[in-house]
Amino acid sequence: MKGEEKKRMGMGLKSKGGGEVIGKGMVTKKWTLLFCLGSFCAGLLFTNRMWTVPEAKEIIRRTDVGEDKIKLLAGDCISKTIDKKRRPRDVLGEVSKTHDAIQTLDKTISNLEMELAAARAAQESILSGSPVSENVKVTGSSGRKKYFMVVGINTAFSSRKRRDSVRATWMPQGEKREKLEKEKGIIIRFVIGHSATSGGILDKAIEAEDRKHGDFMRLDHVEGYLELSAKTKIYFATAVSMWDAEFYVKVDDDVHVNIATLGTTLARHRSKRRLYIGCMKSGPVLAQKGVRYHEPEYWKFGEEGNKYFRHATGQLYAISKDLASYISNNQHVLHKYANEDVSLGAWFIGLDVEHVDDRRLCCGTPPDCEWKAQAGNICVASFDWSCSGICKSAERIRSVHQRCGESENALWNAVF
Repeated sequence: MKGEEKKRMGMGLKSKGGGEVIGKGMVTKKWTLLFCLGSFCAGLLFTNRMWTVPEAKEIIRRTDVGEDKIKLLAGDCISKTIDKKRRPRDVLGEVSKTHDAIQTLDKTISNLEMELAAARAAQESILSGSPVSENVKVTGSSGRKKYFMVVGINTAFSSRKRRDSVRATWMPQGEKREKLEKEKGIIIRFVIGHSATSGGILDKAIEAEDRKHGDFMRLDHVEGYLELSAKTKIYFATAVSMWDAEFYVKVDDDVHVNIATLGTTLARHRSKRRLYIGCMKSGPVLAQKGVRYHEPEYWKFGEEGNKYFRHATGQLYAISKDLASYISNNQHVLHKYANEDVSLGAWFIGLDVEHVDDRRLCCGTPPDCEWKAQAGNICVASFDWSCSGICKSAERIRSVHQRCGESENALWNAVF
């Protein structure tokens, strides 16, 4: 019994000794466990305070930023979509506005150029002492006297018989012509330049004829058939510098004209500032050399066989003051084609001009103009298309005048 108790006590001591050893080890493990638990709790506390709140705020901020970006991107997309839809219309609108502005500016410039030309013409007239009627009313700040129309009869050195036939029929002479200027404001002159030999026999013949009748308008121009375009340009420029009229007329010396009917016709178009009136046509552009009315610059009008643009036939046409002033102001840059009526039409084709096609300005000779006169529709001008004037006009114009001419009282009773 005692021996067994001693063994138990020895084992107890060992166990105690071992317990000490084991206790020391167990204490270490406990402290380790407690330290781990404390660290874990401290970690939770630290994590909650240091990371949880900022993370939430960052999430919120990032969310806000994301929403803003989404809104901005969405707005950009929408605006770009709208811009893409609106852009073609906006561009077309801007182009239309720009085009309208350019047109308005062009018209303004054209008007200013015409007014400037008129002012220059007035100044030249005053300085040169050009002839004006005394009792025609004075208008405008320049002090120039106002006329109704200037009629220039295109003639040549060889056309003395034609001029005499015109004087004997539709063109008033002597006191009647002066009365026409004073009472009606109508100027009528034969238009001619100079010969190639200045002061030669041809010029002297015209000077003698002018001393007798006093019905010439001399141009600073050398006469020639191929120079008709230049002559037409110089005529209008000279006429607007000499007389301040509402209308300027060009007529050939082999055409019959009813002055009163011409005046009443033009008076109906007084409201049109840029009037171009005549018998409008569009003939073929003749490329073949050697034929009458050949156009050396035919290639400018397109393919061979094309037609000209609409223009007044050259026998008689009229333009308003603004257009005559335009020619005067721009004569140095206006291109001359072979045919003078084409040239005049080309000068106006790009302008804001009122083209009036009046077939009474190109009636045929009897019986055509006679039938129309009997029906009360008196013609302004009569000629033969086959001759581009009255065939053998020096002999036949008297007959045309008797059968198609207006009464003498028609001119004096007319109100323009």
